[in-house]
Amino acid sequence: MGTYRTRRLRGALLALAATGALLTGCGAAGDDSSADGANKAEGGLPAPAPAQSQGGGEQGRDDGSDSDESRDFAPAPDYLSTFALDVDTASYGYARRSLADGRRPDPSTIRPEEFVNSFRQDYERPDGNGFSVTVDGARTDQDGWSLVRVGLATRSAGDTAERPPAALTFVIDVSGSMDEPGRLDLAQESLGVMTDELRDDDSVAIVTFSDEARPVLPMTRLGGHRGRVHRAVDGLEALESTNLGAGLRTGYATAVEGLREGATNRVVLISDALANEGDTDPDSILERISTARREHGITLFGVGVGSDYGDALMERLADKGDGHTVYVSDEDEARKVFRDQLPRNIDLTARDAKAQVAFDPHTVARFRLVGYDDRRVADEDFRDDRVDGGEVGPGHTVTALYAVRTRPGADGHLATATVRWLDPETRAPHEESGRLETGSLGRSVWSAGPRFQVTAVAAYFADALRAGDDRWSSLPGAPSLDELARRSARLASITEDDDVAQLGTAIASAARLDE
Repeated sequence: MGTYRTRRLRGALLALAATGALLTGCGAAGDDSSADGANKAEGGLPAPAPAQSQGGGEQGRDDGSDSDESRDFAPAPDYLSTFALDVDTASYGYARRSLADGRRPDPSTIRPEEFVNSFRQDYERPDGNGFSVTVDGARTDQDGWSLVRVGLATRSAGDTAERPPAALTFVIDVSGSMDEPGRLDLAQESLGVMTDELRDDDSVAIVTFSDEARPVLPMTRLGGHRGRVHRAVDGLEALESTNLGAGLRTGYATAVEGLREGATNRVVLISDALANEGDTDPDSILERISTARREHGITLFGVGVGSDYGDALMERLADKGDGHTVYVSDEDEARKVFRDQLPRNIDLTARDAKAQVAFDPHTVARFRLVGYDDRRVADEDFRDDRVDGGEVGPGHTVTALYAVRTRPGADGHLATATVRWLDPETRAPHEESGRLETGSLGRSVWSAGPRFQVTAVAAYFADALRAGDDRWSSLPGAPSLDELARRSARLASITEDDDVAQLGTAIASAARLDE
């Protein structure tokens, strides 16, 4: 999902220039080209980037000047940013766990979009399937630079009785490494809670894996059989090494065998993702998932556990399986995921969702998408519905944050964001757009609304944790960790949000490690 493709711009897709509509999603980079020479489409919006720019925001330097700032920006002339949507949050959860254990997370595990998307937003929600689009922004403390937020929201999750039935195949890691407290025991507790939350017409299957995979429970309707499911969960025990490939192969075979028409069919992988037995090649494992997705529409939900955790593999598995990942480190987080989130969000409201943001070259000098590094999509593939996007369910929000440098004296249209998705049942394509004008950048980041400020704090925090990785330069106007911790504490009081308070605790822990 969201693999960056460098296909040539096909002539038939030049129709993009006529519409000028763009999306919101999962990332690219900007440039510093001249407005005088920029291609413009009907209505004053940028046309697709020419073929030599390689589509949506290839990273590179511009003319060599301002080198520290230009590492993350695309060469001119590219004013489009295109990405597949992403609702993962595992990177933030694992970073919090690492900091609580007294160690800084590896910069390679930091995905800023997953920090930003870990917090509630106040976007208006649509009534039906698809998305609403909100675009706003505020000035940073660095002259000429602003943060622009593109927010997408799906309809409210509502009552579980309103969704289609679910057929869930739990693939559970019972290898020796899962014997550590907070791994298999946490999975058992979580599955027990979820079994009681699901509906009678939902179905559950269980597959375990260690050195080999073993079906424990075939696809079983919960009505009248909850005790059978509880006994299967309670009987799980940690064994030997981790043959994740065998686990997923058997898990998907079990899901296909128990496939229910008219239901949401999903594999739920619970693991520390430390594969060390059998097929450990990610590409081979990923291809199996991709095949099941294409042929049967089975999506993957990855739940990461453990202080040592294969973050990169789990994230790639979920991407390829048209799903998303979370990380849980304690009982409170596990209950939130399995009792509250997953039962309500089993359904899908959009398939293959992509976003594209068009920046106006008359007002924007440069831009950078914060994160979404592995979700990029070529600009010309925005309306190619054969190209994978992201799957999103009800009750979700997706936020993309941009650092934008406006031109001196800029006035007027700044950007248009468009989201495109396929209806989960009919596969009919739909689009929705939102616009932003330069006049909306009057406030500073720290006088904007509380939820905008939380977004900024989360992005700056992720940016600070990636410090030392030469691929990324700092965001403009970046405060110190101590200042971010103080702002988080104030925002937690204003919002009365425990998640924001936990953000402040994590930032304070990172600041102490830097002393």
